[in-house]
Amino acid sequence: MTYGVRLVLSKKTRAAVFQPEFIEDLRFWVETDRKLALRAFDLIEAILRDPFEGIGKPEPLKYFTPGAWSRRLTQEHRVVYLVREEQIDFLQARYHY
Repeated sequence: MTYGVRLVLSKKTRAAVFQPEFIEDLRFWVETDRKLALRAFDLIEAILRDPFEGIGKPEPLKYFTPGAWSRRLTQEHRVVYLVREEQIDFLQARYHY
């Protein structure tokens, strides 16, 4: 069982659940590349507004868990998240899926 940080912005939006690996990845970007850290936060905001459209070229992941999507952080790194009816699980923010 993993534990994540849960954030609920309003009744209209899905809850955001940040898995430990995702938090670790964000911490890595804050310590090593602040520009990428800010981009990651921009992607998080965009995903919470609309998980299927927006910046970062959202794409469903075919060979991952059903409901999993990714957005480009850089050419090499992706933000991977899982869209559920009432929440979005943020899974990772480094490397490819």
